[in-house]
Amino acid sequence: MKRLLSLLLLGAVFFSNIGQLNAQDETATEETLAVEELAQEDALPETGFTQELKNRFIEGGPGFMGIVLACLIFGLAIAIERIIYLNLATTNTQKLTEDVENALKSGGTEAAKEVCRNTPGPVASIFYQGLDRADDGVESAEKAVVAYGGVQMGQLEKNVSWISLFIALAPMLGFMGTVIGMIQAFDKIQAAGDMQPSLVAGGIKVALLTTVFGLIVAIILQIFYNYIVAKIDSIVNDMEDASITLIDILVAHKK
Repeated sequence: MKRLLSLLLLGAVFFSNIGQLNAQDETATEETLAVEELAQEDALPETGFTQELKNRFIEGGPGFMGIVLACLIFGLAIAIERIIYLNLATTNTQKLTEDVENALKSGGTEAAKEVCRNTPGPVASIFYQGLDRADDGVESAEKAVVAYGGVQMGQLEKNVSWISLFIALAPMLGFMGTVIGMIQAFDKIQAAGDMQPSLVAGGIKVALLTTVFGLIVAIILQIFYNYIVAKIDSIVNDMEDASITLIDILVAHKK
């Protein structure tokens, strides 16, 4: 009997120790899992500005957001094409004027025209037209320079008006999306018969996102537009100064 009681006591102590060990193991496991979850949360990268912008754009919906994105794409395409064209159209007018003057003195009008043919840019084209009419008199050459200068200005300003259109169109589309979203939010309030913030908050947020992205597109395109306009003004000023210099050279050459 005593042996049986001893065995029962030993068994109780043994199973009690096993239960404590299991409880400790479970507690340790839970603590380990908690630590790992915290470590994983700390290891997650913070959402950057680009990712946040992308998420907001997706939240705005494909309707008006797609149109605003199309305005940005087409506007940037035209702006980049104009910037490349204007950079290629930029000419060292001082060097060209000196080369034309030296060619007139050494080889006459044909030599000067050859210099203009070998030089890219609107200023060289205007020089060529003026030299081509130089045999008819200085007045005829001046008229040709003025007329062809207008043609070259038109080439420089080609498609620039489309950029200004997209600048105006993008925020207007954003405002339209906002107004439509607000109307839909009020329709939900009317249908529910109760003013619940959670009922309309999502719709209002999406409606405001269209305006935000419309303004962002307008700001980006406005920067490119101002650069292009400044570049055109610089080239036009060079064209006008060079044209006056060419007429003076032709007058001196006729004497």
